[in-house]
Amino acid sequence: MTTSTTPTITERWRSWRGVLGAAGLIVVVAVLIVLVSGVRNGGRLDIEATSPAGARALAELLRGQGVTVTQVTTFDDAIARAEGSLLVVARPEFLADPAKLAELAARPGARLLIAPTPPVLRALAPGVTARPGAAETVRDPGCDLDAAVLAGDAVTGGWSFGGATCYGGTVSVSGEVTLVGSGTFMTNGKLVENGNAALAMNLAGTHQRVTWFAPRSPLGVPDGGAKPLSELIPANVGWFVWALVVAVLLTALWRGRRLGPVVEERLPVVVRAAETVEGRGRLYRARAAHDRAALALRQAALARLTPRLGLTATAGDDEIVTAAAARTGQDGGQVRQVLFGGTPSGDAALVALARDLDTIERQVRDS
Repeated sequence: MTTSTTPTITERWRSWRGVLGAAGLIVVVAVLIVLVSGVRNGGRLDIEATSPAGARALAELLRGQGVTVTQVTTFDDAIARAEGSLLVVARPEFLADPAKLAELAARPGARLLIAPTPPVLRALAPGVTARPGAAETVRDPGCDLDAAVLAGDAVTGGWSFGGATCYGGTVSVSGEVTLVGSGTFMTNGKLVENGNAALAMNLAGTHQRVTWFAPRSPLGVPDGGAKPLSELIPANVGWFVWALVVAVLLTALWRGRRLGPVVEERLPVVVRAAETVEGRGRLYRARAAHDRAALALRQAALARLTPRLGLTATAGDDEIVTAAAARTGQDGGQVRQVLFGGTPSGDAALVALARDLDTIERQVRDS
């Protein structure tokens, strides 16, 4: 009597059900990731964003006062809606197309420019001079502008302007154009402090219709500028990526069944990461090595900041400072001092440096 060695359907199912279950789980997790990542929380001064750097709270306050607030993210929509409404330019660092800026400037209507860059300032507020460097702090109005007098003290800073100004030059009115040096006082995280909410509503609520222009990515590049990443990717890369995914899955299925059971191995010594950090910190402190400690803090911060700013590891100091200042709204000189400044003079200065680095990282992450 012979015995058949061909596996039955039940045996095959038992052999493959683990692999098929794992593959199914991977598919479900991938779908969930796509669905969750598709929900956009918005960026800095985005009226759809509920993060501390967003402006959802201000938009809801304005709507509660009967003001119609509409957010646009492209030049075409901003140009179409600018006439007859207050145009709020919330992310001027993303506007780099001179032709579109000139077309937008030709449209009549009031404008509120938040931390305008030099190209935006020249196009939308010609004749107004500006200089960077004002620290963000609580200031009194110091002028007779009704919007400022009614609001009282507020947190302002960033750019300072010439002409008739308030809050130490950080808020200015020139004809139908209102300029503010920084939009921090309009964000969800700062709106409740001092007179920030009143000042924001007084400046942005002067019209029944508000067009909130907050691009989420750069719109256009100057002549001779770099091409966007989408134009540099070859057309057939998508097929290559899918082929690579299939190859990885097939390799996993092929090799997965050959792995044996997990073998536990007792490690001779277990050292917690916290103990290593504390030990190194004590050595630095014992030798008063403030220079080495500061260098370690800055290198670690730059390693985390550079990819978040969209820069490569070979980016220069000026590129990093410019990008970080644009994302955080801080003064470029202050950012340079924190990221590339000198050696702290003592323990207190070293602690202050660590706190400033953490503040920049958090603002870049939330923007």
